[in-house]
Order: sequence, then C-alpha cells, then structure tokens
Amino acid sequence: MVNNIDTKKNFKEDKSPDLIENPVNSRVDKFSQKKAIFISAGIFLLVSVCAVYFLFANKSEITRPTLESDSNIVSSSKVAPTPFPFQEMTIPYLRDRKFESTMNDLNQISTNANYEEFLTSYDSDGFKINALLTRPIGQTPEGGFPAIIFIHGYIPPTTYVTNGQSYSEYVDYLARNGFVVFKIDLRGHGDSEGEANGAYYSEEYIVDVLNARAALRGLDFVNDSKIGLWGHSMAGNVVLRSIAAARDIPVAVIWAGAVYTYDDLQEYGLNDNSYRPPMDNTQRQRRRERLFATYGEFDSKSSFWKQVIPTNYLDGISTPIQLNHSVDDDVVDIGYSRGLNSILDNTLITHELNEYASGGHNISGSAYSQAMQNTIEFYNKFLK
Repeated sequence: MVNNIDTKKNFKEDKSPDLIENPVNSRVDKFSQKKAIFISAGIFLLVSVCAVYFLFANKSEITRPTLESDSNIVSSSKVAPTPFPFQEMTIPYLRDRKFESTMNDLNQISTNANYEEFLTSYDSDGFKINALLTRPIGQTPEGGFPAIIFIHGYIPPTTYVTNGQSYSEYVDYLARNGFVVFKIDLRGHGDSEGEANGAYYSEEYIVDVLNARAALRGLDFVNDSKIGLWGHSMAGNVVLRSIAAARDIPVAVIWAGAVYTYDDLQEYGLNDNSYRPPMDNTQRQRRRERLFATYGEFDSKSSFWKQVIPTNYLDGISTPIQLNHSVDDDVVDIGYSRGLNSILDNTLITHELNEYASGGHNISGSAYSQAMQNTIEFYNKFLK
C-alpha cells in the first residue's frame, strides 16, 4: 500500500512513471546496456574482418589470371582450379585432359612386296584429320605391329598433299622395316579440317598427335603399347611437347628439330624461305595477337610461359629420344639439337645426338642412308 501511494504521488508530481528510478531495475538496465554494447562491438568487428578478407581476395583475383605458383611449375601435373586465358597451351592442362579418337575407314591406294598403303582419317576434337597409313605385308606379330606416328615439318598448308612426294622416301624406309607408319596431315593442311595455327604458340598440333595415338590404339593389327613418334623441323617442338604431355611415349626420333626451350628460338631464329606468313585477320593471327596482348612476348620468367616450355617437364619422363641434325642445316641451326642434348644430359632420359657433316635441313644425299639406319636401329631397340 505504501508503494502504491508513493507511486501515485510520483505520478502526480512528474506525470511520467517511466522516469521513476528503481535501484534494482537501474542495475539490471545498466548491465543490459553493457551487454548490448559488447555484442554490437563483436558483430562490428566480425563484419569488418570479413569485409577486409573479401576485399583483398577479390583484388588478387582481378589483378592477374590464376596461374600455378612458380614453385609448382615443374612438379605439378594438375590444372589450375580456375581456368585462365590460353590455359590449353600449357603442359599441365594437356596432361590432365583426355585424348579419344577412332580410325575411320581404311581405303587402300597401293600395295607392294613390303607394305600396303591406305588413305584414312580420324577425329581430333571435332575436326577430321586425314592421314596416310602403311601396313607391313605378312603375318601380324603377337600383340600387333609396332607403329610410328609420322609428323611433318612446315609445308605451306595450301600446297600440302597427303600422299605427295614430301616424305614418301622416309615413309617407305620405315614401312619396309616392319613398322606401321601413320603419317598425319596436321589440321589445316591439305584436306584436313581446321586452321593451321602453327606449332610453337598453339596446342592444336599436340592434340592432333595424341588423338592420332588414340585412333591407332583401336586398330587390331597395331600394338597399342608400342606407338612411337617421328618428327621433322617444327615437329621437333610438337614431338617434345607431346612427350611431356603424354609421359608414356615409348620412343621418339627427331630430325633437324627446332624450338625446345623457346629461349633457343630467340637465340637462333629460323630461316625457312618456304614459310608463308598468315594473312591479316585470320584466326591464327587474331589468336596470336590475343596471346601476346595477355602475356606479352615469350619470357622465360613468366609463370604462364614456364608452363608451355616442354623442357621444364622432363622429370619422370623415360621416353628414349634420338636427335639427328646436319651441321650444314641452313634452315634450323644445329644449336637447337645441341642445346636439347645438353639439357637431356642432366636427366635420366636415354638419348643420343647424331650429327652429319652434310645433308642440309632434310638430311639428304649421302647422309640420308646413315641417318635412316640410325633411326631404324633406335626404333628396333626401343619399339620392337
């Protein structure tokens, strides 16, 4: 009753019951206020930390394409989780992707005492790639014939012919020695579909080679574990990048090859009078311009370019490699082969460099027979 009187009295005097101060309630209110302040401060701090984190995370993503760290360039075979421009050119990407293809009909065009010749084709990422396939005459060995994917050097794409005179003598020599020879027309050459975008700044020829291997593996007369590579001139680059990407090529032979470290291209250049630069505004030219606009010209210190260079990915490779080069080659300097040979000296890869005093870029004339014999002996040792 006393409380009611006091309350009523205070109400009359102040006309504001909410302003009445109760000692107990006052302590509770002050505690609640402090608690609220601490909670608010905690929420503010948490939001601030999150904001700073996302700010810096987004800033780092915008600054440059996501690339593998430099420390993992050689050892890692994983593709970076976030795609970056021209990632498909890199060895890690090529290692991670699959290569699948089937051989189309074999159409016989000739036969002799040693082998049959067929025109055929296979699929390479949606493009029909034409090829000349030779099959030795005689009983198929147990497990199938050993095979060689034959990769041509630079020939102006518009003048290239599948079964023309270019390399016919080379194919004949290999076929007469018991090998299935699969001479492929890289995309954009002859009647092969697609555009010829060049070897050094595109992954497409490597894709054509490794899809060719997948197609050969589907033939019942080919030993799918004994498919080697042969390449000439620009195909030296294609062969080495294919070796680095596949990691299980049983053997490879290169004649007068070029561009292995890309530093060597800057040092020696190329002197091919048959080269016809692409016309302006072609797919190849536009793609090349975008590549250089994104990463600049080749720089061996660039995180991107490091992933393109095949010699950065030789650890764990066991493919025996034979190099053949004429000292008087005036198209591709022998320094390319000598440089690669020196790099291979510091690996566990079986390799050899055969130099010829004459023969020029095609190792022709008196050097041809010796170079071919060296080639056959190397294939017999590692492919049969």
